[in-house]
This record gives sequence, structure tokens and C-alpha cells, in this order.
Amino acid sequence: MLELPVTMTAVGFDGHGGPEVLRPETLPVPRPGPGQVLVKVAYAGVNRPDVIQRQGSYPPPPGASPIPGLEIAGQVVALGEGVTIPLLGQNVCALVSGGGYAQYCLAEAGHCLPVPESLPLDQAAALPETLFTVWHNVFERGWACEGETILVHGGTSGIGSMAIMLGKLFGLTVIVTCGGAEKCQAALAIGATHAIDYKASDFVEEVKAITGGQGVNLVLDMVAGDYVARNLQCLAPDGRHVTIAVQGGAKAQINMAQVMTRRLTLTGSTLRAQSVTFKALLAGEILETVWPLVGEGKLRPIMDQAFPLDQAAAAHARMEAGHHIGKIVLKMP
Repeated sequence: MLELPVTMTAVGFDGHGGPEVLRPETLPVPRPGPGQVLVKVAYAGVNRPDVIQRQGSYPPPPGASPIPGLEIAGQVVALGEGVTIPLLGQNVCALVSGGGYAQYCLAEAGHCLPVPESLPLDQAAALPETLFTVWHNVFERGWACEGETILVHGGTSGIGSMAIMLGKLFGLTVIVTCGGAEKCQAALAIGATHAIDYKASDFVEEVKAITGGQGVNLVLDMVAGDYVARNLQCLAPDGRHVTIAVQGGAKAQINMAQVMTRRLTLTGSTLRAQSVTFKALLAGEILETVWPLVGEGKLRPIMDQAFPLDQAAAAHARMEAGHHIGKIVLKMP
């Protein structure tokens, strides 16, 4: 264990509300428990679940830090009991259950990925949450295969941009929806095959035209609500619909006869509440399958803006305004 300070700066909130409730506070530096490491954080990713937690609709799972922040990058400065991986002093990025908006953060050793020398730490911090989410939901839960077509909503978001890049790397045709012509152009620049401006046209009709009436094999849905029934209209027979967020509402009304006759599969997941073992297995698969592409420079996150930690409220306001393209990160003091 390297010499550690007693206290650290973190960003939390006393009550739920708008971005203005976020404020810096001084807290004790945590100590790693069995199987954990302590990371001196250089950057932390800002994600939609952080916003929803601040608003009061996404509480941390039992035992997780109440401090927001689900992904970090920095140097490992202490090891907990039973950690045999030689991580001390190494730069890692990690998926965490909370606590990322702080100078020091606990992470499970099995959820850490080594940061290649060619990967800047701000970019490393922008990878875990979207990479773990997209890999699990598109390729594991959604069974995406080379040569298939996927429809992704929110094409310029962190999740959307990651889905575009992973899809392209693994042989998928990626159709995205975006809000406005400028964002459609950005999505095409990232690598989307087609981009639909949902504000200017009906994405269901556009998907039919693009696919010659065949439909897509998979929909990655972050909207839910009344989008679900429309998404199902976009699916080809034996298509899969994967929901990872409910920004448009948690309830949907669908035609189950359509599900049966066209043999559709509806599924979804949340990652934060999954077990330590599950996330370690997922990290291992990503390390073997995707991480070599990161090392070769073939996969890099799309970066929007970095904010100092004490400007976390401004970072949340930017995310809620919807003007960002790619990932927002916080830089530690």
C-alpha cells in the first residue's frame, strides 16, 4: 500500500433534484476490502444513470457508495486482502457500482482493465460503462452476429457511439436515430451505416426503406414507452429487442400476437445491480475479445467534454440538455 491521505474531495448531494444539488464534500479515503483495490482517480465518466440517481429514481444497490460515478481511470494505490493480480502502481480503468466522483474510489480487482500506454486516461475512464453495457446487451443478450443489422436509438450518446463502433468492428450494419441533422452527420462520421433524424421523419418507415422491407435483426432501445411497439415493427422475423433504459417511460403496450407469429424476443438488463462474479466474468470476456482492439488503437471512445470535479453540476446540465456527442468526463483535482 502506498502512503495515502486521510481525506479526499468527492461530489455528492444531500437531496434529490436538479444539477445544482451536486456539491463538493470532504470524505475519508476508503480502504479496500477483500478482493478490492483502491484507485487514485484521474478521470471519472459521467453517465445517464448518474443523472437518474441524482434525480432520485436510481438508488445505488446495497453496499455501494452513495457517491455517483460508475466508471473511473487512474492508478491502483492499495490492494485488499486476497488480491493476487499484480495491480499495485498500475494504471487501470474499472466499472464500479458507485463512488467514481471522488479522488479515490474502490473497485473490484476483477472489474479492472489495464490501460494501454497508448490510451489517455480521460479516454480510459470513458470506456467501461458503455463498453460493458453494449457488449453484454448487443452481443451476449442480443446474440448479434456478423452480417446482421441493428437499430440503435440515441446514436451520438455514449452508449450509441459505442454501439456504432463495436458494431462496425464486429461486422454489423448499424442504423441509428438522432435528434437533428447535425447529430446524424456526427453519427455517420463515427461509423454508422445510416442515420435517421427522428424529428424529421418516421424511423419505422425509414427502417423499412433502408432494409427493403426486411427489417433489422436487433434493436438496442434506451427509450422504451411508446417506442417499443414501433421498434417491434422494425424487427425482422426472429428479431431481438433489448431494452437498457426507460427514458420514454417504463410501460409499453404491445401486440403479443405479433411477438408470437414473428417469433420475436424481448429482453433487457441493468448492469449496476449484477453480481460481482457476473461483472468479473464479463470483464474477462471483454479483456479477451475487445481489449486487444483498444490496445491496437482500433477502438477509442468519442469524447465530448471534460469538466473539473467541482463542476460536476455543469457536466450534468450538459448531459441533460442533450447537446453532447460522445462521453463527458470529470477531471480530478
